[in-house]
Amino acid sequence: MVVLRYLVIIITYIGLGLGYLPGLRMNRATIAIVGAAFLMALRVLDLPAAWGAIDYKTLIFLFGMMVISANLAASGFFQLALDYTIRRIHSPFGLLVVLTFGSGILSALFLNDTIALILTPLVVGITQLLKLKPIPYLLALAGATNLGSVATLSGNPQNILIGSFSGISYLDFAKALTPLALICLTIQVCLLWWLYPEVRSLRPYLKVKPPRYHIFKPLLIKSLLITTGLLVAFLIGIPTAEVTLIAAALLLVTRRLKPERILQKVDWDLLLMFCGLFILTEGVQKLGSLEWLSRFVDDPLSILGITALLSNLVSNVPAVLLLHHLIPHPDTHTWLLLAAASTLAGNLTLLGSVANLIVAEAVAKQGYQLTFGEHLRFGLPLTAITLMLTYFWLA
Repeated sequence: MVVLRYLVIIITYIGLGLGYLPGLRMNRATIAIVGAAFLMALRVLDLPAAWGAIDYKTLIFLFGMMVISANLAASGFFQLALDYTIRRIHSPFGLLVVLTFGSGILSALFLNDTIALILTPLVVGITQLLKLKPIPYLLALAGATNLGSVATLSGNPQNILIGSFSGISYLDFAKALTPLALICLTIQVCLLWWLYPEVRSLRPYLKVKPPRYHIFKPLLIKSLLITTGLLVAFLIGIPTAEVTLIAAALLLVTRRLKPERILQKVDWDLLLMFCGLFILTEGVQKLGSLEWLSRFVDDPLSILGITALLSNLVSNVPAVLLLHHLIPHPDTHTWLLLAAASTLAGNLTLLGSVANLIVAEAVAKQGYQLTFGEHLRFGLPLTAITLMLTYFWLA
């Protein structure tokens, strides 16, 4: 029985790291749920204990942010922001800078995976119109969505988890990590300038007509007003899960937009995966399998190293769930270190974050290829430099 329990855990985490299990049609969501169910079948924990392991605040926050992002996307907000950018930049290097900081800032406010999903086809279209090689700009987008999301609790799923577990306020989190995120975005621009000589040009390119898109003005105004109110609520310290759900509910009250259009954009797979991971982590803890990790969280350098390693082996969300039991609750400094390391480590390889995979898959549909080696050439130095900076910034 003991061997079977550990075998289930090992196979599940291998599947979570790869994103699939060889020979089976399973994604991370189904792998997490099946792994959790098998631990219950093997009597590691019962159904009430499994249900109690699910952090409902995290799920509510994620759901609310997805509904808000879906409404902004349906209103044409992201296309409008990109169009505004195109009309005001005049060189390949200008596009690189604006794309990096623009997508980084958007990722800090909304979920980074959502930003990557929405902006990737737009960036491909822009580079085609301007006759520019798309790979440097797609690397900029993938990297910036990870780097920018470091800044806030709403930037990515692992930060949402850390906010729920640690009790750190939205404002305190942003004060600590926003400067780090901006410096990391600057480092990314410098690295891409060094790696890709074609992006260095400051010469204006020929003006082209931006791609056509539709703006749904009533929804745009409503979405922006509610989103602004949401951010103000975050800053003044209203509990994030409650206020996010209220904002999402206000957006779902509509006469013009079919609810199916919004609810289809909610990433139900991600929410289901979180449920499975919460149960799985509770099972791992009950078996005492986390005790060996405790020796790696006794100083900042060890925390950075083990977090970066686990984030690339099993992905950043499972890594945070495995490590959060070992972090002392009042230790804000260590929680911030865990948040920064788990996110920045996602830039190391093409498989390191969902945002990277979204960009790679989307560009493949356009006839281009972002290879593992091409990404590693950019991601390895970026991750090494930003993790080193994080150590000195938070030490």
